[in-house]
Amino acid sequence: MIIGFDIGGTNIRALLIDSDSGEILSRAHSPSDGNEKQLLENLVALVEELKTYSTEEVTGIGLAIAGLIGRDGIVHYSPNLPDLVEFPIGARLQKLTGLPVFVGNDATAGAWAEARLGAGRGVDNFAFVALGTGIGTGLVINQNIVLGAHGFAGEAGHATTKSDGPTHITGLSGSWEYFASGNALGRLGRQAAEEGKFALGLKLAGSKEQITGLHVSKGLSSEDEQSLVIFDEFCRQVAIGVSNLITILDAEQIIIGGGLVQIGDLLTSGVKKWLPEFMFGWEYRPEVPIRLAELGIDAGSLGAGLLVHEMGELSK
Repeated sequence: MIIGFDIGGTNIRALLIDSDSGEILSRAHSPSDGNEKQLLENLVALVEELKTYSTEEVTGIGLAIAGLIGRDGIVHYSPNLPDLVEFPIGARLQKLTGLPVFVGNDATAGAWAEARLGAGRGVDNFAFVALGTGIGTGLVINQNIVLGAHGFAGEAGHATTKSDGPTHITGLSGSWEYFASGNALGRLGRQAAEEGKFALGLKLAGSKEQITGLHVSKGLSSEDEQSLVIFDEFCRQVAIGVSNLITILDAEQIIIGGGLVQIGDLLTSGVKKWLPEFMFGWEYRPEVPIRLAELGIDAGSLGAGLLVHEMGELSK
């Protein structure tokens, strides 16, 4: 038995997992706010709670956290948890529980979960792209998860796609995340409304300032023409980053996860439509399927737990 955590800016999602089958046996959650001491106390309490639902010994813990998460189990920087700078959460939790702990980036963990249990089963090489408030990516190469030299591999959302573009909240100019995240979809909707090209969004939100990506998504479900135009531009921006991933990795498949998967096939077909515009030798390449992730909000917790057995020794 293993326990997997996905630690967000507000909540901790915890799963008790059968490591052989990947079956989720129990769930628990707790707030993630507070200082380092409070966070560790919450994690230990969740471990003890989930142990009570297991008939077998719990043998490891995995943590999935957004940001620069080191192979050494240190949270160097997390945008969701800004107080945890250079925080050795892996070593601290291991000392408190006596269990091996793996700590990794949430998108990296999500990629591994999809590789083992989801849309990446049987695929040797793929990129997992989590489209939510921001963009997270995880890479599987030759059936192995890619951590990089320091554990920071897969931060494609912060790669530059337009060097003279607007400044992102990170301080970088023109990052892919600025143009192709859930926040970006909302921004495109607001821009269209300002130009008088998103009447439905104004009606749903009440004002231009209140328009979000959700309003664009609602327009898609009713086949609103202006919503479809906005979404087409969004898909073009997503395709720019996806094309770079395919070109660099020679990926067999792209798996799109995160909150925007609820849009469904319109998202995958919309991204695929634009790929030939940005890829060298598209007509000579084998087809690269764009698929939706299958594991939803459980992917990070599942992947972190499963990685304990793969790489848990890195945080010892």
